[in-house]
Amino acid sequence: MELKASKELEVRFSEVDSMGVVWHGSYAVYFEDAREAFGAKYGLGYMTFFDNQCTAPLVELNMQYKKVIKYGMRPRVDIIYRPTEAAKIVFDYEIRDMEDESLIATAHSVQVFLDLDYQLMWENPEFYQQWKKRWHVCDEG
Repeated sequence: MELKASKELEVRFSEVDSMGVVWHGSYAVYFEDAREAFGAKYGLGYMTFFDNQCTAPLVELNMQYKKVIKYGMRPRVDIIYRPTEAAKIVFDYEIRDMEDESLIATAHSVQVFLDLDYQLMWENPEFYQQWKKRWHVCDEG
């Protein structure tokens, strides 16, 4: 089963430079918005981690830019969960122009689990194992 979500974006004036082009650093925020949309859709929001005594910081984010986003465009971020048995969360992303579905950017991210003392958790937390079983995304146990 492939778990996917989408987030339509509204490019704000504060995100563009004097040429009306979105600053490259805004893309990371767009991917964050997609992770929040995914969490809301599948019950894996940031408060879920905290409520289960851990956090899931981003440790890797790779992006490839294909074309610019300009002020006034209506892009959409599609996020796809990539199952792994390792104690981490992996996503792939595509940003597309909703007008013609052309590809704007792709990305890949990795998050790991830390306990509330900021120590790396080498095993998947119990709540996350249960979440993966619920959505049938990994053969565990």
